[in-house]
Amino acid sequence: MELLSAAVAAVLALACAVLGWVLGRGRPRDPPCVRGWLPWVGAAAELGRAPLQFVERARAQCGPVFTVFAMGTRMTFVTEEEGINVFLNSKHVNFELAVQKPVYCTASIPKNIFFTLHEKLYIKMKGKMGPFNVHQFTGKLIDELHEQLGNLGSHGTMDLNNLVRALLYPATMNTVFNKGLIPTDKGELQEFYQHFETYDEGFEYGSQMPEWLLRNWSKSKKWLLEVLEKNITHIKAYKSEKDNSVTIMQAIQDVLEMEKSELIPNYKLLMLWASLSNAVPIAFWTFAFVLSQPDIHRAIKEDIASVFGSAGKDKMKVTEDELKNLPLIKWCVLEAIRLRAPGVLARKVVKPVNIMNFTIPPGDLLMVSPFWLHRNPKYFPEPELFKPERWRKANLEKHAFLDGFIGFGGGKFQCPGRWFALLEIEICLILMLYKYDCYLLDPLPKQSDLHLVGVPKPEGQCRIEYRKRI
Repeated sequence: MELLSAAVAAVLALACAVLGWVLGRGRPRDPPCVRGWLPWVGAAAELGRAPLQFVERARAQCGPVFTVFAMGTRMTFVTEEEGINVFLNSKHVNFELAVQKPVYCTASIPKNIFFTLHEKLYIKMKGKMGPFNVHQFTGKLIDELHEQLGNLGSHGTMDLNNLVRALLYPATMNTVFNKGLIPTDKGELQEFYQHFETYDEGFEYGSQMPEWLLRNWSKSKKWLLEVLEKNITHIKAYKSEKDNSVTIMQAIQDVLEMEKSELIPNYKLLMLWASLSNAVPIAFWTFAFVLSQPDIHRAIKEDIASVFGSAGKDKMKVTEDELKNLPLIKWCVLEAIRLRAPGVLARKVVKPVNIMNFTIPPGDLLMVSPFWLHRNPKYFPEPELFKPERWRKANLEKHAFLDGFIGFGGGKFQCPGRWFALLEIEICLILMLYKYDCYLLDPLPKQSDLHLVGVPKPEGQCRIEYRKRI
C-alpha cells in the first residue's frame, strides 16, 4: 500500500511538473541570478573587488541578461542591445529612484528633497548648457586654459593624467562656479585637489557603504562641504565683467535659495563631482589615444595649422566656426568616450518589464552597460580599435550621435553637461597641440577595472614630454 501511495505521489508530482512546464511555455521568467554565499551580502565582495571583470564573467556564464544580488539589492544587467529601448524609454523604469540613495550617501541630500527638486534643476542646467547656448562659455574657457597653460613653462615632463588635471580642474571650476572657489595659494590648492581626488576615487564605494567604514573618504567629503559653504556668498555676489550673465552655479543657487537654502553646499558638491569626475579622465584618454597614434596626431596638427596658422599666438581665440572646421578633434573625443564609457547606467524598475524572454520585477535596479554596448560589432565594426573616422557618419550638426552610442546616457535625463564637456575637451586639445609639441614616453596604459560607475581611470602612469613650439 505504501509503495502504491508513493508511486501515485510520484506520478502526480511528475504530472504537475509537466503541466507547469506546458503552462509556462512562452511566459517570461526571471533572469539567471548570481547570489553569492552570504545572506544579504550576496556577491558584494566579489563584485566590489573587480566589478568589470566580475560582470564579464557573469555575462559569459549567464548570457547577456542576468541578475546580481549584493548588499540586499537586486541588480539586473543588460550588457547587449536587448532591452536598451526599455531602459531608455519605458515609463516603468525611473532614473531618480535609482540614484536617490547614492545621492544621499555621497552628498547628504535627503531622498525626498532630491526627488522633488531634480527635474527643476535639471531643466535649469539643460537650458544653460544646451547645444544652442554652450558656446557662451567658449571665451571664458579659452581665457582660463591660456592661464593654466602659462604655468607649464616652455618644456617639461609630466604624468599626462596630472597634466590634464592641472589644466581642466581650475578651468572648469572657474567657468562653472566662478573664480574664488579655487585657492590661489599652492599649498591650499594642492590640499583641495587631494581632498577632491579622495572623494572622487571613493565615490562609488561611498554611494553604497556606510560612511563610518570609509574614514578618509568621509573626511574629504566633510572638508569639501565646509569649503563650498564658505563660498556661497562669493558666488552670489559674482558679476560677469563682460555682461550680466550668471554662472551655472549661480542659476542653481538661485533655485535652491527659494527651496532648500541649507542644501546649497551639498548640491555644489554634487555639481563639483559631476563637472570633473568624467570630463577630466575622458580628456586624458583623448590625449593618450591621439598621441599614441602618429597618423592621427599628425592629421590633427595639420588641421589646427590650416585653421590658426603656424604657432606663435600667445592668446589665440577659438570661434564656433573654427571648431566646425576641426571635426577630427570632436571625433577623437567621441571615440575616446566610446572606448572608455562607464560600466553601467542605472534605472529603478517600478513595474514589471520584459526583456528578451525574461521579466524584470519591480524593485530591481536595471543596469545597462555602455561599456559593452559600445563593443557590439553590429554598431561599431572593429570595436576595440580607436577609429575616430567612424564618427564621420554621425549627424553632429543636428546634435545626433551614432546608433548604439549611450556614453551620455539617454532618454529623459541625458547628461545635461555633455555639450559643455565636449567643448572644453576640444578646446583643451586644440590649445595644447597648437602651443606644444607633445610626445608620449610610456605605452598607452590599460584602463582600471575597479569601478562600474563613471569613466574608468588609467591603470599606471603615462608620462608626456612637451616642448613649446616657436
